[in-house]
Amino acid sequence: MSIRPALAALNQSLGISNEWIAARGLCVCDEATTLEIADVGIDGREHLLTPAATQAWQRLKSAAHDDDVSLFIVSAFRSIDRQAAIIRQKIDAGVSIKEILTLSAPPGFSEHHTGRAIDVTTSGSHALEIEFEQTNAFAWLTAHAASFGYYLSYPVGNSAGYQYEPWHWCFRNPPL
Repeated sequence: MSIRPALAALNQSLGISNEWIAARGLCVCDEATTLEIADVGIDGREHLLTPAATQAWQRLKSAAHDDDVSLFIVSAFRSIDRQAAIIRQKIDAGVSIKEILTLSAPPGFSEHHTGRAIDVTTSGSHALEIEFEQTNAFAWLTAHAASFGYYLSYPVGNSAGYQYEPWHWCFRNPPL
């Protein structure tokens, strides 16, 4: 696998080696170029996705609502620069790069760059916590998300080496 020089340099500056990226088998995730508002958080934050992912998310969210399941986007599109800033903040807070990389993708390798990935939560659940798997929302997603083209990206024991993320779903068009 060949990593683009600019990405390689950015990751090197964060202490992430090309060899580590290659060993994990990570694929470059290009930034989406066409985005639209998929949802607006209760804090007013606009969550952006590609048009196809937005349409699928809105159909999925409506179907979940019809089944009395509430779903909210916590995070959607994230630029490569924003991913680097998140990692820098964690490094500055004293978190080791090894620990960071069990939770966060290196810049250029996050599904969030594609504009097709969402982190979700539901009423009464803490965002971005494993406990999400115990909610009706997670059970609903597990049963129905694939019919809308959304798939759980990081199940237990995933090949990318990330912690299990029951909240992280990615739209794949065409669906698997």
